[in-house]
Amino acid sequence: MPGKLVVVSNRIPTGAAPSGGLVVAVHDALRGSGGLWVGAHPDPAGPGDDGLTEIARDSYTRCAFHLTEEEYDNYYLGFANSVLWPLCHGRTDLVEIERRYEETYLAVNRRVARLLADRIGDDDQVWVHDYHFLPLAQELRRLGVVARIGFFLHIPFPPLGALSTLPTPDDFAAWLSAFDLVGLQTRGDTARCLEMFRSDPRAEFMRDGTVKFRDRVVAVRSFPIGIETDAFAELARAPEEQAALGADMGEKLVIGVDRLDYSKGLPNRFRAFGAFLDDRAPDAPRASLLQIAPPTRERVAAYRAIRTELEEIAGRLNGAHSELDWTPIRYIHHAVDRAVLAGLYRRAGACLVTSLADGMNLVAKEYVAAQDPEDPGVLILSRFAGAAEDMTEALLVNPYDIGEMATAIATAFDMPLEERRARHAACLEAVRETDVSVWASNFLSCLSTCVPTMRMPERRASAGPEMTRPVEKEPS
Repeated sequence: MPGKLVVVSNRIPTGAAPSGGLVVAVHDALRGSGGLWVGAHPDPAGPGDDGLTEIARDSYTRCAFHLTEEEYDNYYLGFANSVLWPLCHGRTDLVEIERRYEETYLAVNRRVARLLADRIGDDDQVWVHDYHFLPLAQELRRLGVVARIGFFLHIPFPPLGALSTLPTPDDFAAWLSAFDLVGLQTRGDTARCLEMFRSDPRAEFMRDGTVKFRDRVVAVRSFPIGIETDAFAELARAPEEQAALGADMGEKLVIGVDRLDYSKGLPNRFRAFGAFLDDRAPDAPRASLLQIAPPTRERVAAYRAIRTELEEIAGRLNGAHSELDWTPIRYIHHAVDRAVLAGLYRRAGACLVTSLADGMNLVAKEYVAAQDPEDPGVLILSRFAGAAEDMTEALLVNPYDIGEMATAIATAFDMPLEERRARHAACLEAVRETDVSVWASNFLSCLSTCVPTMRMPERRASAGPEMTRPVEKEPS
């Protein structure tokens, strides 16, 4: 009899009703199996908060573990977001190596494994999400868990050379090999992962394409993530009171929506829009850039620096180009309601996605889904975003080339209707083919066909206190 699904992610929905494509897709998958979803609690740990706290129970159970302030600083802000995030996004110059970061990262993963081990049956499926939990399968295996365990990386897979930046580079391949299935966003990510294994003397390639790593066998596949296409399109069909959204921002509107992160290429985006304004004819229709950039990880120095840089560029460009009744760059440094955002997408004649590195970029897919097929806007998409691998009919740009991006903005606004329709139709087909429900179904279907390579005769009955001691690393 098939077992339940166990999902582990850094964030976990705490509200009653699920919202957002990924959350809804995971919710639907869990509901069918009566499973368990575990994630980090938004509140810091208090006295006695060293176990799992149940936060909801209906068709499945949601539980959360608490992080102490020290764990939040060293595990989350430290190793996860000051080591792994810049490493995977091509910014090894921003990697901050502190021994306590790695030690706490491993300790948190050991603790989560102990909390989960006795809740996982042999026939269950475990779905681990993202870079916060790279060592989790290895720790679960050490506790005797033999269930199928899959991992999905939502961010880019790092190039081989960048992995040497890690304090213990050999660990990365060992962590991944403890999973039965490693899911990545793109075919390019898959190639980079396989290159890592190919260069490792501990690994060998099997005839079926899987990788044997010591006594483990792992499959590596790409599963491009998407959005709830039809639901978002419906949301974008704005009610009458939203019809005038952005009407005061100029006759032509280009939109950008990103967390304020150095991987999103926002300074170059602003500079490109400034170059577009420089070349604009005096009698040309006014065009404005609406940039929505909610804050994130502001305790990390690199994020404070990008905010300062962006504000300086926006101020300088607005000072040079504004008129009494027109501000060309409207920069919003907070989140905007999803329904309002969908209406703004539909209003905008172009969308700028200029990531320097991006696992997928769902803004690109939301913008396409929100458009009126009869009079669609134009997606300007970085070739370094994962979405560019399939959305080839967008205007693909080099986010390091200011002039090319400025030209793309002008091209988007001047593009004939028939070309806009053709490009939009092709992009929308790619969005529908990677709908988030399809993504979840494909991943779990693939995981169910993996043959577990660890079937121990007996399982440890309980992960007792002795397992709280650090476990020695496997020899390289």
